[in-house]
Amino acid sequence: MTALAPAQVRARLTDFLVLDVRTPAEYATGHIPGAYNVPLDRLHEAVPTLKRESRPELLIVCASGARSERARAELTAAGIEAAHLSGGTSAWVAEGHELDGPAGARNVWPMERQVRLAAGSLVVLGLALGRRAPKARLLSVAIGSGLIYSAVSNTCGMAAVLAKLPYNRPAGGTPDLADTLSALDRA
Repeated sequence: MTALAPAQVRARLTDFLVLDVRTPAEYATGHIPGAYNVPLDRLHEAVPTLKRESRPELLIVCASGARSERARAELTAAGIEAAHLSGGTSAWVAEGHELDGPAGARNVWPMERQVRLAAGSLVVLGLALGRRAPKARLLSVAIGSGLIYSAVSNTCGMAAVLAKLPYNRPAGGTPDLADTLSALDRA
């Protein structure tokens, strides 16, 4: 069982150790109750702690299910059994389940939406600049090629870059992963 529907998770939420692999800013806008934030680009740092984890089931969550499936595959390769939430927090909310988070948290677009905006903008920019400087169209070719590679490899370099930008960090600074790992040890 690698993918679980929101209703399946809700019925057994206390049975899971939930890891949210979204960026800290996405996590801060609202997360599944009890979830710990371990960003996908730092998941490898949590592997030793997760191998010590005694809970019977590990559930990985993101906004849509794409990053959580990637994280699940990475953990499986490291010898850690995990499931992921099909449809992510978007599906969770669509089924009427609540998210935990601070009141008044700023709204950060999901990473997939940020990637679509950035990629589309760069393609249009390359085409527009190409009217004056034909070589500028290579920007559009590069972005299109990157999107094809992203689809084939199920990775996204643009998302990795966007995750490091200041607006993808929560307003009081990035939570310390060491604190999260210590909390996981105590869980």
